Amino acid sequence: MPQADLANARQDFPMLRKQMHGKPLIYLDSAATAQKPQVVIDTLNNFYENAYGTVHRAVYELAVHSTQAYQETRKKAQAFLNAEHVEEIIFTRGTTESINLVASSFGKAFIKPGDEIIISEIEHHSNIVPWQILCEDRQAKLNVIPCNEKGELDLEAYAKLLNDKTRLVAITHISNALGTLNPVKKMIAMAHAAGAKVLVDAAQSAPHMPVDVRDLDADFLVFSGHKVCGPTGVGVLYGKAALLDAMPPYQGGGDMIEKVTFAKTTYNVLPLKFEAGTPMFSEVIGLGAALDYLTGMGMTNIQQWEHQLLEYATQKMLPIPGLRIIGTAKEKGAIISFIIEGTHPLDLGTLLDLQGVAIRTGHHCAQPVMQHFGLQATARASFALYNTKEEIDQFVEGLQHSVKMLKG
Repeated sequence: MPQADLANARQDFPMLRKQMHGKPLIYLDSAATAQKPQVVIDTLNNFYENAYGTVHRAVYELAVHSTQAYQETRKKAQAFLNAEHVEEIIFTRGTTESINLVASSFGKAFIKPGDEIIISEIEHHSNIVPWQILCEDRQAKLNVIPCNEKGELDLEAYAKLLNDKTRLVAITHISNALGTLNPVKKMIAMAHAAGAKVLVDAAQSAPHMPVDVRDLDADFLVFSGHKVCGPTGVGVLYGKAALLDAMPPYQGGGDMIEKVTFAKTTYNVLPLKFEAGTPMFSEVIGLGAALDYLTGMGMTNIQQWEHQLLEYATQKMLPIPGLRIIGTAKEKGAIISFIIEGTHPLDLGTLLDLQGVAIRTGHHCAQPVMQHFGLQATARASFALYNTKEEIDQFVEGLQHSVKMLKG
């Protein structure tokens, strides 16, 4: 599909036809959550209105059809990530639960006192706190890869942290606070050479670029449905089958069992071993429609279009007096965090909202990043396939107007 078609993708998203404060909505917060194409909304509505029935547990026709649609999404996620086996796809409530699942289950199976886990200075809280909890519980040590003033990770420091006690490296693919695109394939190879496993937080990469778990050789990879233009409350954990087989269940109940007696319970095979209770099957089916939509657009096309938007917005923003971009890595996703001297990000966000422009302000659930740069907060504009250069022009115009109002 040519990129010209992506320039018109905005029309597929009904929310983007809305007005905010009497102005056309310009939505620049896709790093937080993505808007939904009509096909996803229609899929959910049709399922609830015409095809709703539980999965796995019944033989009546509605349940059979629901189960088929549910499992079909698992195959779509397998193809989306190029996983080798369909049972390597586990449905969760999102990236955060996927990381917590691995921390809990991998931790029980493989982490013992004195072992070490590596994360980076530019992680989202969801890829920090679960490992802190695990290390406290298992008397393990948490090591942190530092970043430089561009927001790039120090790979020499990373190499020195790796040793024969390192059991796991948990690393973001793209930083939600800086946009930094980490060289995860290289980092995975380095970890494997030291005998460690790797979890990749792909919450910010899976919606915006091709992600191939076999090419990366990732042991685990996680992403959220709502960031890939799908429903909230659903996510994906990919794990190599041999690892998942060796890990105990995360939760008990429902279809994760094979047989229950009061004397002993045996557990189901993958992937059901990690999907306790009635699953979020409606959301999973909606996720399938979202993956179809993105795949149809072409993930490489999406990546190239968003890179154009990133470069265009950067060039437009830099001339604004006092503006400083936080996160200037050579390799970046379509995220621009910034501050403007003499203004507060919250004030900028408020004034832009009154002009119909939605950006994010705050610490972006990445307080260690803010501490590194000596900041409390930044403003953040993040782009997706449905954004346009015309929207960026209006955003920059609105930003200039806001600065004039704040500085007088």
